[in-house]
Amino acid sequence: MIQLFALHSGYGLMTAVAAIDAGLMGDAERILVPMNTAKVPETAIDLAGTPRYRTLLSRFDRVEPLNPLIDPWHPTSWRPHEQDLPMHERLFRRAWGLGDDDIELYVQSPQVAPALTLMSLFRDARLGVIGDGLMTYSPIRSRLPRQVTERVARVVHPDVVPGVEPLVFTESGAARMPVPVASFGAALQEVGSAPDRALDVLAADGRRTALVLGQYLSALRLVSASEETAMQVAMVDRAASAGAERIVFKPHPSAAPGLRDALASRAAGRRVAFAVYDGDQPAEYVAQRLETTDVVAGFSTALPTLRALSGVRTHAVGTGTVLTRLAPYENSNRMPATIVDALERDSFTAPGALQRLVDAVGYAMQPEIMAHLRPRAVAWAASVPASVRERYVPAERLRALDLPGAPAATTTQRMIESAGGVGRVEELRLTAAGAKRRAHRAWKAVTGR
Repeated sequence: MIQLFALHSGYGLMTAVAAIDAGLMGDAERILVPMNTAKVPETAIDLAGTPRYRTLLSRFDRVEPLNPLIDPWHPTSWRPHEQDLPMHERLFRRAWGLGDDDIELYVQSPQVAPALTLMSLFRDARLGVIGDGLMTYSPIRSRLPRQVTERVARVVHPDVVPGVEPLVFTESGAARMPVPVASFGAALQEVGSAPDRALDVLAADGRRTALVLGQYLSALRLVSASEETAMQVAMVDRAASAGAERIVFKPHPSAAPGLRDALASRAAGRRVAFAVYDGDQPAEYVAQRLETTDVVAGFSTALPTLRALSGVRTHAVGTGTVLTRLAPYENSNRMPATIVDALERDSFTAPGALQRLVDAVGYAMQPEIMAHLRPRAVAWAASVPASVRERYVPAERLRALDLPGAPAATTTQRMIESAGGVGRVEELRLTAAGAKRRAHRAWKAVTGR
């Protein structure tokens, strides 16, 4: 048995290493397949080449990067024709020295290339998913070929939202494999052990510190640049109100330089010291290294991860706006935003309450793929106050899915609603088209054409 780990993010690599260290992956030869999915891969370093992750590579017998083998194709656009897949499998087996051994393939982002291509290429491999943060709690975005989904056996994920199971591939019965938080934390500490002078200097300051994380939501077109600046300023206010004497800001790499000035000015107005950390340490490690009392962000996976790792106080800012702006409803960012938002609210502290919310939102996102969750979605929608129900599943979505609490349809909506499988406007269009075709056939018969 050979295990292939086709990974593209540091979080995914730490998850895989934590699972291996916890003894969850069994005995096998292990090959790391780093995939550089940056827009311009030549300008970025893949996982295997990043100094910070170098010690994690010891868990693998060897490293076989994907990019050189498929060049000049970019990994995200690498989609060979189906009839060429057997040839590609033979190529990969020869290039990576796999022989005729059985393969167990673990991937991230299984719904898109290059992960989906690899899953299709190794047609007899047992498949698994390595969780990449809160996205793993979302349902799959599109229905995958049956010959792929039937082979997905496990979903490996850090247990950073205790008591809640991810939804990805529940429809096919894949087993959930939660990685103990302690194991993930150990991998995180190992990554953080790489020298970082800038972080050492910040950590030497003994003042009560809050960490503010940038997320660059304007790049996702969820908010404008000015709205995002206002959100980040609100994060500074939240940190100051929580009692911070110093705020350390970890910006998104693509953030505009002017954002720092706006936050520094706000911090000065609140009489709080302000510093910026520009390094590449994971946000979770930065928070622990600085011994922060509070962490403030949008809907970053770092928030629930830090709650689980150290119990630090976390604050989500702007999630209500994000939940409203996400379009279409099934946008895969909806589940991370939902979970982070709910963790801030007392109504989801009861056992099972958050899982019921996740199930309901998952069904509302993908009602066909998640059809098995409809009874739970109906029960949830019928049991929560209207304000809670419509915060997470808007009225128009409730009505479209015929869920409890849906508003009554207007006359116009009833006219265009589905009747017998198609909308009434569509019915009229099809009827008119049919009449036109019949008239054309009759004319041809009469004229003999």
